[in-house]
Amino acid sequence: MPASINLLQAARQALPLLDVTRLDTADRDADIESLCQQAKTPFGHPAAVCVYPQFVVAARRALTAHTLSGEVRIAAVANFPEGGDDIMAAARETREAVASGADEVDVVLPWRALLDGDEDTCLEFVEMCKAACGGQALLKVILEAGELEDPAQIRRASELAIEGGADFLKTATGRAATGATPEAATVMLEAIRESGEDVGFKAAGGVDTAEDAATYLSLVADIMGPAWIAPTHLRLGSTTLLPNLVATLAGSPDTA
Repeated sequence: MPASINLLQAARQALPLLDVTRLDTADRDADIESLCQQAKTPFGHPAAVCVYPQFVVAARRALTAHTLSGEVRIAAVANFPEGGDDIMAAARETREAVASGADEVDVVLPWRALLDGDEDTCLEFVEMCKAACGGQALLKVILEAGELEDPAQIRRASELAIEGGADFLKTATGRAATGATPEAATVMLEAIRESGEDVGFKAAGGVDTAEDAATYLSLVADIMGPAWIAPTHLRLGSTTLLPNLVATLAGSPDTA
Protein backbone atom coordinates (compact mmCIF):
# COMPACT_ATOMS: atom_id res chain seq x y z
CA MET A 1 0.00 0.00 0.00
CA PRO A 2 1.45 3.43 -0.88
CA ALA A 3 2.98 5.33 2.03
CA SER A 4 0.77 8.35 1.30
CA ILE A 5 -2.35 6.27 1.88
CA ASN A 6 -0.95 4.99 5.17
CA LEU A 7 -0.20 8.55 6.22
CA LEU A 8 -3.75 9.67 5.50
CA GLN A 9 -5.12 6.74 7.44
CA ALA A 10 -2.81 7.61 10.32
CA ALA A 11 -3.96 11.24 10.27
CA ARG A 12 -7.62 10.19 10.37
CA GLN A 13 -6.95 7.83 13.27
CA ALA A 14 -4.70 10.21 15.17
CA LEU A 15 -6.80 13.37 15.25
CA PRO A 16 -9.46 12.09 17.71
CA LEU A 17 -6.67 10.68 19.93
CA LEU A 18 -4.85 13.98 20.28
CA ASP A 19 -4.31 15.94 23.49
CA VAL A 20 -3.69 19.41 22.06
CA THR A 21 -1.23 21.00 24.45
CA ARG A 22 -0.39 24.55 25.51
CA LEU A 23 2.04 24.76 28.43
CA ASP A 24 3.88 28.06 28.16
CA THR A 25 4.65 29.91 31.38
CA ALA A 26 3.67 33.15 29.60
CA ASP A 27 0.22 31.85 28.64
CA ARG A 28 -2.82 34.08 29.06
CA ASP A 29 -6.54 33.41 28.77
CA ALA A 30 -6.40 34.60 25.15
CA ASP A 31 -3.86 31.88 24.32
CA ILE A 32 -6.13 29.22 25.77
CA GLU A 33 -9.05 30.64 23.79
CA SER A 34 -6.97 30.29 20.63
CA LEU A 35 -6.00 26.73 21.55
CA CYS A 36 -9.63 25.74 22.04
CA GLN A 37 -10.66 27.43 18.81
CA GLN A 38 -8.10 25.31 16.94
CA ALA A 39 -9.73 22.19 18.38
CA LYS A 40 -12.70 22.69 16.06
CA THR A 41 -11.48 21.39 12.70
CA PRO A 42 -13.28 20.36 9.48
CA PHE A 43 -12.15 16.79 10.20
CA GLY A 44 -13.40 16.42 13.76
CA HIS A 45 -12.00 17.32 17.14
CA PRO A 46 -9.19 16.07 19.39
CA ALA A 47 -9.72 14.12 22.58
CA ALA A 48 -8.59 16.88 24.94
CA VAL A 49 -6.83 20.16 25.46
CA CYS A 50 -3.98 20.10 27.98
CA VAL A 51 -3.21 23.27 29.97
CA TYR A 52 -1.85 24.52 33.26
CA PRO A 53 -4.36 24.22 36.14
CA GLN A 54 -4.98 27.96 36.32
CA PHE A 55 -6.43 27.84 32.80
CA VAL A 56 -8.97 25.07 33.30
CA VAL A 57 -11.83 27.54 33.78
CA ALA A 58 -10.77 29.54 30.72
CA ALA A 59 -10.58 26.35 28.66
CA ARG A 60 -14.05 25.28 29.77
CA ARG A 61 -15.44 28.69 28.84
CA ALA A 62 -13.73 28.64 25.43
CA LEU A 63 -14.82 25.10 24.60
CA THR A 64 -18.40 26.02 25.48
CA ALA A 65 -18.19 29.06 23.19
CA HIS A 66 -17.06 26.83 20.34
CA THR A 67 -19.75 24.19 21.04
CA LEU A 68 -17.11 21.66 22.06
CA SER A 69 -18.00 21.38 25.74
CA GLY A 70 -18.60 17.74 26.52
CA GLU A 71 -16.88 16.75 23.28
CA VAL A 72 -13.31 17.80 24.12
CA ARG A 73 -11.98 16.96 27.56
CA ILE A 74 -9.78 19.24 29.66
CA ALA A 75 -6.50 17.91 31.00
CA ALA A 76 -4.43 19.86 33.54
CA VAL A 77 -0.82 19.15 34.46
CA ALA A 78 0.48 18.74 38.01
CA ASN A 79 3.97 18.48 39.51
CA PHE A 80 4.99 19.77 36.08
CA PRO A 81 7.56 19.74 34.65
CA GLU A 82 10.04 19.18 37.48
CA GLY A 83 8.65 15.93 38.83
CA GLY A 84 9.51 16.72 42.45
CA ASP A 85 8.87 14.32 45.32
CA ASP A 86 6.58 16.52 47.45
CA ILE A 87 3.65 14.14 47.57
CA MET A 88 1.25 16.41 49.43
CA ALA A 89 1.93 19.36 47.13
CA ALA A 90 1.29 17.25 44.05
CA ALA A 91 -1.89 15.79 45.54
CA ARG A 92 -3.10 19.26 46.45
CA GLU A 93 -2.43 20.56 42.95
CA THR A 94 -4.26 17.57 41.51
CA ARG A 95 -7.24 18.12 43.81
CA GLU A 96 -7.42 21.81 42.94
CA ALA A 97 -7.29 21.07 39.19
CA VAL A 98 -10.17 18.63 39.52
CA ALA A 99 -12.14 21.12 41.64
CA SER A 100 -11.65 23.69 38.86
CA GLY A 101 -13.22 21.31 36.36
CA ALA A 102 -10.37 19.26 34.90
CA ASP A 103 -11.49 15.94 33.43
CA GLU A 104 -7.96 14.55 33.52
CA VAL A 105 -4.72 15.31 35.35
CA ASP A 106 -1.31 14.62 33.83
CA VAL A 107 1.04 14.36 36.82
CA VAL A 108 4.81 13.90 36.67
CA LEU A 109 6.13 10.91 38.62
CA PRO A 110 9.04 11.74 40.98
CA TRP A 111 11.40 9.89 38.67
CA ARG A 112 14.54 10.99 40.53
CA ALA A 113 13.27 9.09 43.56
CA LEU A 114 13.07 5.98 41.42
CA LEU A 115 16.64 6.50 40.23
CA ASP A 116 17.64 6.73 43.90
CA GLY A 117 15.92 3.40 44.58
CA ASP A 118 13.01 4.93 46.50
CA GLU A 119 10.11 2.98 45.06
CA ASP A 120 7.90 3.61 48.10
CA THR A 121 7.77 7.34 47.40
CA CYS A 122 6.80 6.73 43.78
CA LEU A 123 4.02 4.34 44.74
CA GLU A 124 2.64 6.57 47.49
CA PHE A 125 2.82 9.55 45.14
CA VAL A 126 0.60 7.89 42.55
CA GLU A 127 -1.80 6.57 45.19
CA MET A 128 -2.24 10.02 46.73
CA CYS A 129 -2.73 11.74 43.38
CA LYS A 130 -5.23 9.08 42.39
CA ALA A 131 -7.14 9.67 45.62
CA ALA A 132 -7.03 13.41 44.93
CA CYS A 133 -8.87 12.80 41.66
CA GLY A 134 -11.80 11.66 43.80
CA GLY A 135 -13.17 9.40 41.09
CA GLN A 136 -14.00 12.51 39.04
CA ALA A 137 -10.96 12.69 36.76
CA LEU A 138 -8.53 10.38 35.01
CA LEU A 139 -4.97 10.24 36.32
CA LYS A 140 -2.30 10.15 33.61
CA VAL A 141 1.15 9.51 35.11
CA ILE A 142 4.12 10.98 33.23
CA LEU A 143 7.14 8.72 33.66
CA GLU A 144 9.68 11.05 32.00
CA ALA A 145 11.07 7.89 30.42
CA GLY A 146 13.92 9.72 28.69
CA GLU A 147 15.46 10.51 32.08
CA LEU A 148 15.33 6.91 33.30
CA GLU A 149 18.54 5.04 32.77
CA ASP A 150 17.47 1.80 31.14
CA PRO A 151 14.43 -0.22 30.04
CA ALA A 152 14.28 -1.99 33.41
CA GLN A 153 13.66 1.33 35.16
CA ILE A 154 11.02 2.34 32.62
CA ARG A 155 9.39 -1.00 33.26
CA ARG A 156 9.53 -0.54 37.03
CA ALA A 157 8.14 3.00 36.79
CA SER A 158 5.30 1.62 34.71
CA GLU A 159 4.57 -1.13 37.22
CA LEU A 160 4.55 1.29 40.16
CA ALA A 161 2.24 3.71 38.37
CA ILE A 162 -0.15 0.92 37.46
CA GLU A 163 -0.09 -0.44 41.02
CA GLY A 164 -0.78 3.06 42.36
CA GLY A 165 -3.93 3.38 40.27
CA ALA A 166 -2.85 5.27 37.14
CA ASP A 167 -5.48 5.41 34.39
CA PHE A 168 -2.84 6.18 31.74
CA LEU A 169 0.92 5.92 31.47
CA LYS A 170 2.49 8.85 29.62
CA THR A 171 6.00 8.88 28.19
CA ALA A 172 7.31 12.39 28.85
CA THR A 173 6.73 16.04 29.67
CA GLY A 174 8.28 17.22 26.42
CA ARG A 175 10.76 19.30 28.44
CA ALA A 176 13.53 16.70 28.80
CA ALA A 177 16.19 16.14 26.15
CA THR A 178 14.52 12.85 25.20
CA GLY A 179 10.76 12.62 24.81
CA ALA A 180 8.74 9.72 23.49
CA THR A 181 10.61 6.89 21.80
CA PRO A 182 9.27 3.67 20.30
CA GLU A 183 11.62 1.74 22.59
CA ALA A 184 10.23 3.29 25.77
CA ALA A 185 6.69 3.01 24.46
CA THR A 186 7.20 -0.70 23.85
CA VAL A 187 8.30 -1.26 27.45
CA MET A 188 5.34 0.72 28.79
CA LEU A 189 2.79 -1.00 26.56
CA GLU A 190 4.11 -4.45 27.46
CA ALA A 191 3.87 -3.55 31.15
CA ILE A 192 0.24 -2.52 30.64
CA ARG A 193 -0.58 -5.67 28.70
CA GLU A 194 1.05 -7.96 31.22
CA SER A 195 -0.58 -6.22 34.20
CA GLY A 196 -4.05 -7.16 33.00
CA GLU A 197 -5.28 -3.75 34.20
CA ASP A 198 -7.41 -1.34 32.17
CA VAL A 199 -4.71 1.31 31.75
CA GLY A 200 -4.18 3.53 28.73
CA PHE A 201 -1.04 4.88 27.09
CA LYS A 202 -0.07 8.41 25.99
CA ALA A 203 2.89 9.19 23.76
CA ALA A 204 4.12 12.75 24.28
CA GLY A 205 7.36 14.60 23.70
CA GLY A 206 8.40 14.91 20.08
CA VAL A 207 5.21 13.53 18.53
CA ASP A 208 4.96 16.34 16.00
CA THR A 209 4.05 14.96 12.57
CA ALA A 210 1.64 12.56 10.94
CA GLU A 211 4.63 10.28 10.42
CA ASP A 212 5.32 10.31 14.16
CA ALA A 213 1.67 9.51 14.85
CA ALA A 214 1.79 6.63 12.37
CA THR A 215 4.76 5.14 14.22
CA TYR A 216 2.88 4.96 17.52
CA LEU A 217 -0.38 3.83 15.96
CA SER A 218 1.44 0.92 14.34
CA LEU A 219 3.28 0.07 17.55
CA VAL A 220 0.10 0.08 19.63
CA ALA A 221 -1.76 -2.04 17.06
CA ASP A 222 1.06 -4.60 17.10
CA ILE A 223 1.28 -4.87 20.89
CA MET A 224 -2.27 -4.20 22.09
CA GLY A 225 -4.33 -4.92 18.97
CA PRO A 226 -6.11 -2.54 16.56
CA ALA A 227 -9.25 -2.36 18.72
CA TRP A 228 -7.21 -0.65 21.45
CA ILE A 229 -6.76 2.44 19.24
CA ALA A 230 -9.43 4.68 20.77
CA PRO A 231 -9.33 7.78 23.02
CA THR A 232 -10.24 5.65 26.03
CA HIS A 233 -6.90 3.85 25.73
CA LEU A 234 -4.56 5.81 23.47
CA ARG A 235 -3.59 9.48 23.39
CA LEU A 236 -0.98 11.48 21.52
CA GLY A 237 0.19 14.65 23.27
CA SER A 238 1.62 17.51 21.24
CA THR A 239 1.77 21.25 20.77
CA THR A 240 2.26 21.01 17.00
CA LEU A 241 0.65 17.81 15.75
CA LEU A 242 -2.88 19.15 15.19
CA PRO A 243 -2.07 21.59 12.35
CA ASN A 244 0.09 18.94 10.70
CA LEU A 245 -2.75 16.41 10.81
CA VAL A 246 -5.21 18.98 9.45
CA ALA A 247 -2.81 19.87 6.63
CA THR A 248 -2.37 16.19 5.78
CA LEU A 249 -6.12 15.62 5.70
CA ALA A 250 -6.80 18.84 3.77
CA GLY A 251 -4.46 17.66 1.04
CA SER A 252 -6.38 14.44 0.49
CA PRO A 253 -8.93 14.28 -2.33
CA ASP A 254 -11.05 12.05 -0.10
CA THR A 255 -11.33 14.65 2.65
CA ALA A 256 -11.25 17.91 0.70
